[in-house]
Amino acid sequence: MRAVDLALALAVDASSSVDYDEFGLMMGGYAAAFRDEEIQAAALAGARGAIAVCLLLWSGRGAHALGVPWTALEDAASATAIADAIESCPRLVPAGATALGEGMAAGLAQLATCPAPAARGVMDVSGDGAHNQGRPPGPVRDIGVAAGFTINALAVVNEEPELLDHYATEVIGGPGSFAMACPDYAAFAEAIRRKLLREMSGAPIA
Repeated sequence: MRAVDLALALAVDASSSVDYDEFGLMMGGYAAAFRDEEIQAAALAGARGAIAVCLLLWSGRGAHALGVPWTALEDAASATAIADAIESCPRLVPAGATALGEGMAAGLAQLATCPAPAARGVMDVSGDGAHNQGRPPGPVRDIGVAAGFTINALAVVNEEPELLDHYATEVIGGPGSFAMACPDYAAFAEAIRRKLLREMSGAPIA
């Protein structure tokens, strides 16, 4: 795979707190974002003119699976292909507890083995529940930061209003890291679009 400006691992909560309608809204939101012309322009705006993307689903201890393997986004056609792959991605992990730390570790492992040389490595975590099983997320975050990666988070706060604070203290880290709140799954598509724009540009979006 060619050298890219950004390796972006999407680590998506598929635990039992995410019902099947909500899972569909998440996948549809990610797919819509990659079809968005502003997102595509941001992905291609770097010096290398491309990014690499993968999508990982996670839930309880030991439950994580790669839904979309590393794919280069280097033009509108490849962005559409990524969107189609995300939209058709089945729920590959059983609904269960929220092993956030293990999900993050699996996402970092994907970043560490990305086949494309990347100027930046970012893990994009999205979910609606705090860690409640397995290894804690904070030390995993620290490992990722020490490896030079950035970890950002989108908290869907309809069930756990304090989740943004949990993500801010236990999940995010690295250069330019940030956590965003999303009020509910109906707002997910626009929230993830804004989050991806910020991750691709490396700067806040007004």
